[in-house]
Amino acid sequence: MADYRLGIDFGGTKIEIAVLDHAGRLLLRERVPNPGIYDRAVVAVRDFVLGIETRLDAAPFQNPVAGKATTSLGIGIPGAISPETGLVKNANATWLNNKPFGRDLDTALQRSVRVENDANCFALSEASDGAAAGQSVVFGVIIGTGMGRGIAMMASLWLAGTPLQ
Repeated sequence: MADYRLGIDFGGTKIEIAVLDHAGRLLLRERVPNPGIYDRAVVAVRDFVLGIETRLDAAPFQNPVAGKATTSLGIGIPGAISPETGLVKNANATWLNNKPFGRDLDTALQRSVRVENDANCFALSEASDGAAAGQSVVFGVIIGTGMGRGIAMMASLWLAGTPLQ
């Protein structure tokens, strides 16, 4: 099976997908508008992912197992995920609040999707293999449709005082 990693930046106004190969090289980056309505946004993500994977299956860096182009799928959103309920909270895109976005994407795509706050994704990515790789503490700030911050310590995400792998 091919080893493509698909990352989604789910913003207040756009949905952007990046596809990386097993070595971390960027193969593809595309963006579409975010419809700004919950049910339509879930469908937009589903259709975008399935369309990208269909193209990956047919591309020169083709995957030998049809429909299995990506081995991991993660999405950063402008809000937090409640560890107790799995519901989105404190999102600047208020139509996401109190919705089970991760579970709904799992169902729509018929597989597990990792959903996390976008600023946490940014900080962890920079700490892992970005500009801050090798630093013991990384603080990242996102200023866009909303604003958020993420902290990584020793290349692990720091949430509520607990480092997570």
